[in-house]
Amino acid sequence: MENPEQVVQVATAGEALIDLIVQSDGRYEPCPGGAVFNLSRALARQGVNTLYLNPLSRDRFGRRLAAALIADGVRLACPQPVAQSTSLAVVGLDDAGHPDYVFYRQDVADRAVTADSLIQSCHRVPALEMVYTGALALAPGDAGRYLPWLRAQHQAGSVVVVDANLRPSVMPDLQAYRRNVHAALQQADVVKVSDEDLENLEIPGADVFARAQHLLQASGAGLLVLTLGRQGACLLTRDGRQWRAREPRPLAVMDTVGAGDCFLAGFMAALLARKSGVTGTGALLALSDDAAGRNLLVRAVASASLCVMRRGCVPPTGAEVQARVEQAPCVVD
Repeated sequence: MENPEQVVQVATAGEALIDLIVQSDGRYEPCPGGAVFNLSRALARQGVNTLYLNPLSRDRFGRRLAAALIADGVRLACPQPVAQSTSLAVVGLDDAGHPDYVFYRQDVADRAVTADSLIQSCHRVPALEMVYTGALALAPGDAGRYLPWLRAQHQAGSVVVVDANLRPSVMPDLQAYRRNVHAALQQADVVKVSDEDLENLEIPGADVFARAQHLLQASGAGLLVLTLGRQGACLLTRDGRQWRAREPRPLAVMDTVGAGDCFLAGFMAALLARKSGVTGTGALLALSDDAAGRNLLVRAVASASLCVMRRGCVPPTGAEVQARVEQAPCVVD
């Protein structure tokens, strides 16, 4: 691990890959990416001491991923590279800047991990506050890696955050995929989901907010954050409270790559900032006053907004998020 004197707050587990993004001339530009990689960088750039748990490849792409994480202050639980190659994703963008993906993930470095190695890495971190996974780590083929680890962290008292960021187009068995997502959500304290994810999970309900509340009640979580694209986001609690936030005016969107990851990083960073005033997971998630819920959601939206106004996933710093909150405050309902 890097910088042993630094106290780790969050451990992240899941994919780190290279996005091959199509350009206007038909060429593909290789860019470091993956939901867990993006979120790890975004957390560190917002001042959260973050440990990335998965190994990285010794190939050129793996070295680039490691360098990017370390440059942003992320510590590596597996600093020695492995022989497996780096995961790849071919990314196309539609006219609205929304990405679509094709993944190449057989025998790759970030999957060269076991439940026991993840658990042992977290055991070596004193007083770990929070763990996170989601996206491709929720594939049913990886259940043996991540579900035992999530259960162990939940039992250990860490706040468990799961991003139900589904990739149904690359999962051959959607029913098995959905079952594994729901199994992961049973271990979660905080769930992040998009309106599209709710559709892919086939959650019942009269509208998107009813579906989100249904998923929250069916999970083990106390909080659920729902992203709604240009319509902003919503924070829901198990006892039925909701806060909604949106930008006061349309943004100059470059693309949406990494927007959900930056949103969740902003939320997690704001949630961790509450640790100084509360004790225990239950109190941290209680949100006993309206201002607490508003602050979490506003900082998450600000983090995502800064991301979409930049080309590719360039996570904002904590200072940039704070400035955005002060200078262009969200509309909160």
